[in-house]
Parts: sequence; structure tokens; C-alpha cells
Amino acid sequence: MRTQPHIIILGAGLAGLGAAYKLAQNNKAAVTVIEQNETVGGISGSFQISGLTADYGSHRLHPACDPEILNDIKNMLGDNLLDRPRNGRIRLRERWIRFPLKPLDLAFGLPAGFSANVIRDIITKLLTRGAAQSGDETFASILESGLGPTICREFYFPYTRKIWGLLPEELSPIQAYRRVSSNTLNKMLLKIISAFPGFKTSGSGRFFYPAKGFGQIGESFYREAMKAGVKFHLGSSVKSLTHNGETIDAVCCENNGRTVTYRADYVWSTIPVTGLVQSLKPHAPASVIDASRAIRYREMILIYLVLEQQQFSKYDAHYFPGTDIPITRLSEPKHYNNAQEPQNRTVLCAELPCSATDPEWSMTDEELAELILHCMESAKIPVQAPVLTAFTRRLTHAYPIYLRGYEVYFNEIDNWLNRLKNLLTFGRQGLFVHDNTHHALYMAYAAAKCLNNSDGFDNTQWQQYRKIFNTHVVED
Repeated sequence: MRTQPHIIILGAGLAGLGAAYKLAQNNKAAVTVIEQNETVGGISGSFQISGLTADYGSHRLHPACDPEILNDIKNMLGDNLLDRPRNGRIRLRERWIRFPLKPLDLAFGLPAGFSANVIRDIITKLLTRGAAQSGDETFASILESGLGPTICREFYFPYTRKIWGLLPEELSPIQAYRRVSSNTLNKMLLKIISAFPGFKTSGSGRFFYPAKGFGQIGESFYREAMKAGVKFHLGSSVKSLTHNGETIDAVCCENNGRTVTYRADYVWSTIPVTGLVQSLKPHAPASVIDASRAIRYREMILIYLVLEQQQFSKYDAHYFPGTDIPITRLSEPKHYNNAQEPQNRTVLCAELPCSATDPEWSMTDEELAELILHCMESAKIPVQAPVLTAFTRRLTHAYPIYLRGYEVYFNEIDNWLNRLKNLLTFGRQGLFVHDNTHHALYMAYAAAKCLNNSDGFDNTQWQQYRKIFNTHVVED
């Protein structure tokens, strides 16, 4: 009988937690998880402020979640997993329309001329069907071909410039396929039709959310994984991974100024793949190091305002595609879990994508709070209650940036890492992907399924899963 292997998992975000839980639950391996933070969940975690629960941005569990994963989460959370209606809105040309899109809003709520221009785009598309596109494909060309110029230039393109800090023409077409679920008029129309009674699909316009904040999902996986025997080392940062050209020999970490070395049969990494490459000893080939420096992530500042009022508005999230407002989204967590306590207090979270070299990154919390208050005033949703406190959280790896040709660099990294037979990378950061929570957990469960007690890790099965991962599209 094969001896149970020891697996080190780098990162206790949902991908790492999900894999640790499934491995231990099925008694497939002895598992050690190394996490640099003192808490689990990564950017899917939650924290407390002034008696309120806040998330790292806006998070939801989509009904498209794999049934096995959703069933596990339901069993862990029980009645604490809430089924909630979505109730957001989008600011378009200084007018608000409901999100998810509602037929009546599209018929009567759109800015003057917008609907007429979209209809014109549809007619033009029908008349020119089959016409060949000129030039190389880009994010811009794919979306404009599928949605027409009006929707792109009024909504997607300015939103794109804010989220990734680049022109749509500079981005890879892969970004359009992976990041925009309604990337054609047909897909968008189907989403709108699904809002009509009798046409609604399962889960349409709804989402799952834990009663104690989105981080309750990660905390539940953490708790169940520990019960199953998983060992966690929190507050431990990875300093280096030593290898012999074929396998990882050891993982060197630092915890409270103390250096600790871990050895295992396998190392599964969910940390940013760029940092993973740069931590290898001996160094990866120069071409791989260069590739890791050629792909990059978008940073984001989360600005929180605690207000002295029961709720700010009736909407769970406000979206700002226009470039006149620098933030992309404003969310109010109390609406996500329908919390009534604490009384007369709520928190708002504004998302400000930027670069670490932008002036905003160096602003103080007070300056950023003033910026958000000014934004809300400009959007005609002013804060009228006292601001009890304001603070920020900064994310250094909020979104992968898919520049045109990025895949050449990622493949250079991926192919070389695959030579290290006991190393596996997965998760949003590990595979440099735009994914929802349910996608990250799907990768985690897939990895655990590929470990066979008799034959070790089934790489052939894993490559089949990798093909499935490539079909994942972010759910809005």
C-alpha cells in the first residue's frame, strides 16, 4: 500500500483552503498550508470594523457553482448561507439603470439616443453579417464586433480603461472571452429575456452570501480542514523554494523573524505565479524570469466609509463605467446579508483600481475619503450622514492584466514550471486568471481529485481539467 504523501499548499485563499479540505476529507494526504497573513481567505476574507462586517470589495457566490462544491458549502454554513436577490444599478450618461438588466429599465430608463444607437448597431450588424474583420483581434475588436460601438464606447471601453489602466486596443482578445460573459448582443439579449417571468433560469438575478460576511466561506473551509488534520502556519511568508531541476526539495519560510524549512512530496502553489518564479533557487532560466516580469497585475485601493445611518441606499452596489468618476463600484455590505445590526450604522466600500505609481496609491486615508465623498457628490448620491471613520485596504494583485501577447510570457512560465514534477500551480493567482469564487474552488477540487492513492498525481487528468479551466468565464 502506498504511503500517504505530504503536500505543502502555498496560500490560504479559497483555492488553497478548498484543496486542503478535500485532500484531508478524503484521507488522500497529510497537508500543511503556509499563509503569509494572520487570517485565511485572502481577498475573499472579511474583517470587523465598528461592529460591522466588511469584505475586500464586492463578493458573491454565484448559483453556477459546481453542485458538489455548493453542497459542501451549504453543509458547512447551514442556515448561514443566504439566497439573496441582486439589486444594483449602473450610472450611464448621468442616469441610473438597474443591474442585472431589467426589460423595463432598458425600454424606458436609458439615456436619450442610447437605445436608438444600439438599434442602429444591430441593424448594421445584420446587414454586414459575414464581413471579414480587418487587422489583428484585440479586446476592443472582439467586443465591438459582438456588441456594437454604442455599448462598447459608452460602457465597456471607459470601464476597461479604469479597471486595467489601458486602452481596450492594448488588451488581448482573451480578456474579452474570459472577462465579459455577455460579449455579444445575442448573449446580452438572453440575459435580459431571463428577467421575464416564465423565462427565468435557475439562480437568475440571485446570489448566495454568508450571514457573517463573505469570509465565512473561507473560515468554514479552514475550520473543517483543521478538523480533518490539516496543519496551518499563518503569518509565514515564503522566501524561497529550492529545487534540483526536476522536483522542489524544500520550502523556506519566515515567521516572526525565524526561518523555517519545510519538505514534502508535493508543493501546490496558489500564490502569484510571478512571485513563485522569482523565489526559486537555483534561479529559473533568464527567459522565464524575464517572462515573469513581463506579465503584471492591476492594483486596487478599497476605501471604506462608516456612516451614522441605518443604510445609505436601497441598492447593494453602484457601478460607474464613466471616466468622470474614478471609482468602478460602490457596495454596501449590509444589503448583501440583509443585516439589521448594528443599528444606525453602515459601511460603504469604494473600489479604486490604480497603479502603485499613480498618485492615489500614495494618498492618505483622509485624502482618499475626501476623494470618494467628492465622487459621490458628483454622481448625485451625496453622503448626508456623519462619517464616523474612514480607512483603506490596498490590494497589490487585484486583477491580472491581459496585454496583447501576454500568453506568450505566461506559457513560457507555465511550461517551465511543469518540468518540476512535484509542483502544481492553480487558483486565480497561480494560473493568472480572471475567475469567480466558484471557479477557484472548482480548481481546488479538481486538483484533489487528480491525486490517486495508488498512483500518485494524475497529470493527464489534470491537463484535461486545465482545458476546462480555459472555458471559465467571469459571471457578472
